[in-house]
Amino acid sequence: MSKYFYIARNKSGVKVNGVEDASSEEEVVNRLQSRDLVVISLISETKGDTAGMTQKQEGGKKAGFRIQRHSGVNSNDLVLFCRQLATLLGAGVTILKSLDIISLQVSSRRLYTVVKNLERDMEGGASFHQAMAKHPKVFSDLWINLVESGEASGNLAVVLARLAGYMERSAAFKTKIISAVIYPAILFVVAMGALVFLTVKIIPTFAELFKGFNITLPLLTRILIKISELMRHYFFIIIIGIVVGVILFRKYIATKPGRRSFENLLFHLPVFGEFFRVLVVERFTSEMSTLVESGVPILYSLEIAERSVGNLTLGEVIHKIKEGVRDGKNLSQPLEESGFFDPMAVQMVTIGEEIGELSAMFKRLNDFYTQYADTFLTRFASMFEPIMLVVIGAIVGVIVVGMFLPVFQIAQIS
Repeated sequence: MSKYFYIARNKSGVKVNGVEDASSEEEVVNRLQSRDLVVISLISETKGDTAGMTQKQEGGKKAGFRIQRHSGVNSNDLVLFCRQLATLLGAGVTILKSLDIISLQVSSRRLYTVVKNLERDMEGGASFHQAMAKHPKVFSDLWINLVESGEASGNLAVVLARLAGYMERSAAFKTKIISAVIYPAILFVVAMGALVFLTVKIIPTFAELFKGFNITLPLLTRILIKISELMRHYFFIIIIGIVVGVILFRKYIATKPGRRSFENLLFHLPVFGEFFRVLVVERFTSEMSTLVESGVPILYSLEIAERSVGNLTLGEVIHKIKEGVRDGKNLSQPLEESGFFDPMAVQMVTIGEEIGELSAMFKRLNDFYTQYADTFLTRFASMFEPIMLVVIGAIVGVIVVGMFLPVFQIAQIS
């Protein structure tokens, strides 16, 4: 009999994990399927069994185990690594044994190397968070500090499970944003392509036709023909100019003043300004909820959030909040003084401090902001198509009118 550690999903799509004693992998799969669970990952505790599985996997005959297919480390790799590690540690497997088992399952060549380096460093006497700190491009400050907190409290499995939950929520939120934006983006590109085609192909055809008539073209027609000529004669110069402009803009916002100015512009855009503010506050509340719930002190949590929130403006606001808390103020007071957070957020944090449920309040705030952003994106996607169609229709209408005005003029003369 061997122990098998599994990750599966139930009928509702919720992830569940645990351990089963069985004589074979097939027995575990059948047992889980009988409970209406869909197996995502299955790991044998026995090293010999795991090695055998890996050999079969390399031959492409074993389903459910991952071949190392890509070189980078993406968010899915880290989520799965975190979930598997939490499951194994929760089942009582030592951390070195857990890393050894997981190393045989990762699909990223780079993550495989990192996991092996973690094993080597820990065998040399380093703690888990110290070993992780040697790989800052893979493990963020949030990872390292949460793991350090888990090691100090003896609840590493619980902390890793919370971290995996945070990463899954963040990944799902990003997926929603991308899904909502991708269709309007495609529609915009196609529409611009159609307008360019009309400008560089259709209008010149009419222009050549009008040259054969001894008439003064209407102003609108002359403007359209001039735009067409400029686009045809300077097309590549325009493209190069756009590319150079994008490069210079990226370099500018890479500087602190440029980044600050750009973020300030985003936050003050009509309609979209509030949405961009909600996006960064959503990440802040999500991180604070995870950090505080994991037992990280509030000052340390704010310091981690300041470095990892991914927004210079909010990072500076968090720094001021942190200094206020260090001076003895309650978190809600500098939060309100910053002017960046809405009154509802301030009130919920105040209540959370009073009743000792600060992490729960941050979680509720995060749920609210996530729902707000999701609703905004859904409405934007539903409104963008008709608005875009009206705008493109109006532009095409202007082109059509401009091209046919001379035709009407010629008909009147004849």
